[in-house]
Amino acid sequence: MSDSAGQTSRVSEVANDRQWGAFTADGPWVLDRDHIRWASLAPTLRADARADVPRLTKPSRIPPGPRVVTVARHIGGALAPWFIRKRRGCYADPTESRAELSLRLRRAVETLGPTYIKLGQIISSGEGLFPSELVEQFKMCRDQVPAEPFTTVRLTVEQDLGARLEDVFEWFDEKALAAASIAQVHAARLRTGEDVVVKVQRPRVAELVRKDLRVMSYIAPHLVGRIPIAALANPPALVELFAETIVEELDFRLEAANMIDVATMLRDLGQDGYVVPRPHPTLVTRRVLVMERISGFNFDDVAGMKDAGIDTENVIRTGMIAFMEGAMVHGVFHGDLHGGNLFVLADGRTALLDFGIVARLSHERRLAFLRLMLSATTNDIKGQMAALRDLGALPRDTDLDAVIRDLRLDQTPIDPTSLSGEQMVAEVQRVVKALLGYGARLPKELMLYVKNMVFLDGAIARLAPELDILAEVASISMLFATRHGERLGRELGVDASTVEFDLTGVKASLGLDADVDGLTYKELQARRDLIQRRMREHVGR
Repeated sequence: MSDSAGQTSRVSEVANDRQWGAFTADGPWVLDRDHIRWASLAPTLRADARADVPRLTKPSRIPPGPRVVTVARHIGGALAPWFIRKRRGCYADPTESRAELSLRLRRAVETLGPTYIKLGQIISSGEGLFPSELVEQFKMCRDQVPAEPFTTVRLTVEQDLGARLEDVFEWFDEKALAAASIAQVHAARLRTGEDVVVKVQRPRVAELVRKDLRVMSYIAPHLVGRIPIAALANPPALVELFAETIVEELDFRLEAANMIDVATMLRDLGQDGYVVPRPHPTLVTRRVLVMERISGFNFDDVAGMKDAGIDTENVIRTGMIAFMEGAMVHGVFHGDLHGGNLFVLADGRTALLDFGIVARLSHERRLAFLRLMLSATTNDIKGQMAALRDLGALPRDTDLDAVIRDLRLDQTPIDPTSLSGEQMVAEVQRVVKALLGYGARLPKELMLYVKNMVFLDGAIARLAPELDILAEVASISMLFATRHGERLGRELGVDASTVEFDLTGVKASLGLDADVDGLTYKELQARRDLIQRRMREHVGR
């Protein structure tokens, strides 16, 4: 190819960044990914952030400064009045008790600042894992945190961009669109005429986060083995994960680079159902991120979407496929899905927002995820256990056959709806005790993946309650085989043409008999509600 032809091809690619990225058709600017001022810094910045984590999460023998006292005072102050009222029998029922406790904890978290607000945000995405009252309260930590005054916002923007606000923006809305733990966002218009959103970091957030990580690292080892759930989750590992994610979130140049990487991944996969807002090629700094403004339906606005003729089932289906493909094929996925991070456009596509947490799987972990998925759809129990071991959920020397026996995975599954509350509680305790005995833990990447799956599970309840779960699992399995079978088979060392899907294991995980042909999400939720009600009734006795 001649130099002139190569230059022409290069100009054409730059002129249409949708050739390589999942962006909107009518963007306010065009990205040249090879000539973005801040993009080349991302690998070094990411490595530096990760190198800082071991120091921040190293447990100390003595309390790390007065911040421990501050945390204890606020959390204790929130719990003490509730505990006294509970002991006096002031609550009419457990729901009222949980509601007041959740409110008090949310207020304490907001008072303690960014690090604890971020923990609240994680809990807010855990529908089905945490009490509903706690989830609903902590949803307010997503975008209803009190905003910083505009004078503070102006100072941060002008310091980082090195110019007066009026020299960069034609107008800048003094009222924040949303405010969360690390930053808040404002609508604005550049002097060149483009409508944008400006993400501005809160002052002193980096200092506060580092102090709080040291406090958490001091407390975490004392929780190991104290309560079953905390032991299973491995508190020190959770603190380490939390540190890795939040430390990277403190530099918006990394978030902008994540936007480019996810947009590239989605385009490579041919995922036309998702779009990523374009970050500005020059107006990105450590504390300020200017990006394309995208508007759409709130992800919870089911009525609005349906009135606009949007197929909400297809929105969910596209989300499940894109999320799984990103993890399994590219080893990259958005690590913090929740309703505040998603807009549905008028044409039915979904816009992904907030790329502070993006999971990046190593080659070995990605292959383990692939083996886990393949084993689940072929009903290979030992294969699933081996994949979980390779993901770090079980120690490397674990006797997998013993785990299968102790968890009774080699036996006919029990329909949990056929058990009494007492029997269900005993079964949960038995499984947790067995897992703890083998040193089970929730590895970092798996926790982010599970958290996202929990969000998608809840989204199905709102957007597609009549969706046939079993049919969707079968359909997605076939789609993966068609699109990626040859490549994935080669990576896993199997002949893709000989793989036979067997949803018996999937049905067993839902407590269903092998001969059940279909299960809508609404039916699944009714089963869950029955199980939870029986367990609550037993525990409340």
